[in-house]
Amino acid sequence: MTDRLTILLKERDWLLADGATGTNLFNMGLMAGDAPEFWNVNEAAKIKALYKGSVDAGSDIFLTNTFGGNAARLKLHDGQDRVFDLNKAGAEIGREIADASGRSVVVAGSVGPTGEIMEPLGALTYPGAVEMFHEQAEGLKAGGADVLWVETISAPEEFRAAAEAALLAGMPWCGTMSFDTAGRTMMGLTSQGLSDLVGKLDHAPLAYGANCGVGASDLLRTILGFAAQGSETPLIAKGNAGIPKYVDGHIHYDGTPDLMAEYALLARNSGATIIGGCCGTTPDHLVKMRAALEETPKGERPTLDQITAALGGFSSASDGTGDDVPVSTRRSSRRRRT
Repeated sequence: MTDRLTILLKERDWLLADGATGTNLFNMGLMAGDAPEFWNVNEAAKIKALYKGSVDAGSDIFLTNTFGGNAARLKLHDGQDRVFDLNKAGAEIGREIADASGRSVVVAGSVGPTGEIMEPLGALTYPGAVEMFHEQAEGLKAGGADVLWVETISAPEEFRAAAEAALLAGMPWCGTMSFDTAGRTMMGLTSQGLSDLVGKLDHAPLAYGANCGVGASDLLRTILGFAAQGSETPLIAKGNAGIPKYVDGHIHYDGTPDLMAEYALLARNSGATIIGGCCGTTPDHLVKMRAALEETPKGERPTLDQITAALGGFSSASDGTGDDVPVSTRRSSRRRRT
């Protein structure tokens, strides 16, 4: 049976994903150091509000509150024996909200990195990573998730392990990496490297791309890098709402809803089909992003200077591929909407 996301990708030119999970949960009272996944059981009403906020703002896809729901990360909170139940609970709440929305909305089971370093640099084996991801995937599947959403990965081996786990669970999946080190992931992979990796996987993702990272400008440069590879697989752009700043004891992202609306249009023009936000992105941002995408026709692929003029300068001179020409890092004389 064809999955819900595949159907939507055939019907629509673009899809709006959700925004931040952590930012919005902190706004609801989650404390630093707490395990958000425990709220799937202990604070179910707040998780319902989290999901409903995205759906009401116009998201076609929202991620479950299960980013750190693997055994390695839950072990830090003595929750390693609750992997299946916490993931199942997070997906069940999502299924309830999606089914009550009155339209086709995709429940994407969030699968974050294990937090461990894989061999040979670390102790985590490839079979061990597959087992962790598979356990989580089975919980999300049992809870009614439409797809697995592997995100914020930096190591190619971990990406492969997640793909194999999705295959074992019989689940379609999407995957994004975080390119936060001069255009590369923390483990050195470039946009071209991820595109090459996706092309070699036996169980290919429905869509792939980038999330989080340094800022919206850097993320869009990475999206342009994916698009340049010519892959027919839909691309995902999930950028942060501006740049983080420490204000009154809290991390605050300076990207306004209007700025994120510009980002959404540039993301679509850069080649992304699934567009959402990451850290700092609230329902208020999503409303503006949805309106911009609905009201503005798709435009030409932007230049790097057009991206920096709209969203601010890049954090590094190149996209990390090593053979590209250094690009402008200037900021526009036009004041950013922050």
